[in-house]
Amino acid sequence: MSLLGIFDNPVLITALTAWSLAQLIKIPLDYLSTRRWNWALLLSAGGMPSSHSALVTGATHAIGLYSGFNSPLFGLAVAVTMVIVYDATGIRRQAGMQAQKINMLVDELLHGHPIGEKQLREVLGHTPLEAVGGILLGLVVSQVLWYFFR
Repeated sequence: MSLLGIFDNPVLITALTAWSLAQLIKIPLDYLSTRRWNWALLLSAGGMPSSHSALVTGATHAIGLYSGFNSPLFGLAVAVTMVIVYDATGIRRQAGMQAQKINMLVDELLHGHPIGEKQLREVLGHTPLEAVGGILLGLVVSQVLWYFFR
């Protein structure tokens, strides 16, 4: 299988398209709230919409469309999607909230003392709304591309 063979895989194309669109959408949405362009969002986790949710939902829906919603592969994809969305909104979100608290503590304890400590990354997970945004984006992308590839 050549590298170009991956372009014959509509499920992979759907998943990567949904992820890419989610990452791109984050930039103008963030600009609307901050009034500054943050191009680092192209490759970062967190934010609206959830690219993790878009990627796995797009892949899962595409598997259903191409392999059948009664296929064992679709069942596995649904299970993996549930774990990833749960992780993005639960565990990773809590880790981000803990990082925020730790950063506040370090700042308070060492206020006025110049240190070279790197702050912990605070935007790790997603709010439920961000995950829903990613899920809807994944569903729309997979449906549109399915019509295109048929």
